[in-house]
Amino acid sequence: MKIIAAFGTDDGKCFIDRHFGDSSYFDIYEIDENNANFLKRINNSTDKDKGNEVHGDPVKAGGIMGLLLKEKVNVVVSRNFGPNIKRIQMKFVCIRAVGFDIAESIQEIQKNFADILAEWGKGEDRRHLILKNAL
Repeated sequence: MKIIAAFGTDDGKCFIDRHFGDSSYFDIYEIDENNANFLKRINNSTDKDKGNEVHGDPVKAGGIMGLLLKEKVNVVVSRNFGPNIKRIQMKFVCIRAVGFDIAESIQEIQKNFADILAEWGKGEDRRHLILKNAL
């Protein structure tokens, strides 16, 4: 099995220092233990900049989940998640990266591939994981 992972970013190289749902883009990669292939970048077309948005807005969570499920994503990676993590981890393995570098996080995903697949197998009972960049 391969992982299809979405990385929350503004520049394609680093994670943002805001919540996953506040990313300008989601860079999508196909990852296995030995390879990582960039598939595409999708714009975060949700109303992330709406001034009166409620923190942890379920409509925003649903919009982001819809975007990513359409791309067959099963793992989402970010430095920060907001209250919507409880909603999105029912559909995805949520991984919190410690560092800012996306390339380093991809290597950490590869090193922890079996653990991530095991978490995916838990279905809606899955919990988020934390990547500790060892580089």
